[in-house]
Amino acid sequence: MTTTHRLDRARPYVLGLFRIVIGSLFTCHGIASLFGVLGRENLRTGTWPGWYAAVIQLAAGTLVTLGIGTRTAAFLGSGSMAFAYFDVHQRVGLLPMENGGEPAALFCWTLLLLAVTGPGAWAADRLFAAGTAAHLREPRLGAPV
Repeated sequence: MTTTHRLDRARPYVLGLFRIVIGSLFTCHGIASLFGVLGRENLRTGTWPGWYAAVIQLAAGTLVTLGIGTRTAAFLGSGSMAFAYFDVHQRVGLLPMENGGEPAALFCWTLLLLAVTGPGAWAADRLFAAGTAAHLREPRLGAPV
């Protein structure tokens, strides 16, 4: 078995771990902003755009972590981070290194990747799928997801 073949077989599991880690980190940002924990200041309810972004982070991050509606939640989270980058961070400077927008840029692109690739292994959506246990298995390489 070649290294490429082994890596291809591991893809759904690595993607599942990637989804769980990114979703958990995104959720932590929402929790920190909404509840004033983890070194963040509590946002006042309804404050635009921060409070709404934090609600999206909490909801979308939780759904992505669990693998429930991953593509939709990740797409919504990606869009909110694109908005945050261009509306908030871009005003300070052009590059993420100078405007503090690295987390927003990274979340935007990683969540977009999850919206395109799907949840990978261990997604709760698979548990709710109707039918046989075949829905719990990962698709074969090249098969539609």
